[in-house]
Amino acid sequence: MDKGKLLKAKFVNPELFDSALTHRSWVNEHKGVRTNNERLEFLGDAILEFVVSKRLFTKFPDKEEGYLTALRANIVNTISLSEVAKKLDLGPLIFLSKGEEDGGGRQNTSLLADTVEAIIGSIFIDRGIEAAEKFIEANLLKDVEDRAKEPLKDSKSLLQEHVQSLGFAAPKYQVVEESGPDHNKKFIIEVVVNGESWGRGEGKSKSTAEQDAARQALAKKVQ
Repeated sequence: MDKGKLLKAKFVNPELFDSALTHRSWVNEHKGVRTNNERLEFLGDAILEFVVSKRLFTKFPDKEEGYLTALRANIVNTISLSEVAKKLDLGPLIFLSKGEEDGGGRQNTSLLADTVEAIIGSIFIDRGIEAAEKFIEANLLKDVEDRAKEPLKDSKSLLQEHVQSLGFAAPKYQVVEESGPDHNKKFIIEVVVNGESWGRGEGKSKSTAEQDAARQALAKKVQ
């Protein structure tokens, strides 16, 4: 039995597992069978952030909020979550439309990451927070000490990885407002992805404002 089927075997209600693996494209072709996984993904995203935040808060009592936020972003991002999906062999089990499958949906980084969040939400409903925590610990937090020793990627790097995983060109940063005297400048910068504004940030330098804009975008679009 492969890893995905082993995971399903742990469910009290296996239908929850199937729901977590159901992409909206499949639902469009199979009306009335079951709903897509987006509500479970919404729930799983919140649980994931809570569990990881709690673990880092406890594990690193001397670290400041900025460090904890950066470390969490390195653990909980599209790339990391998609790697979990691949490790668990979830790709072949996802319910996709023929068009989505032909377009490479089973290897789509963002789609795989969303599925893992939906799995977390389904585990929480099926067996509670302790089971969800165990899943997160086993698949995303077991190497947290090693991750903490590595240089943490900044927000712009993380955002670029996420954007590229979606198949978009690199984010563009543009100055929206510049004010103040030379010795005390204030910049407001907007980050644009695929023609859409993803966030705004501010700072005393353009680079600081760009990092802040990237953080805002990650908070809205990824976390």
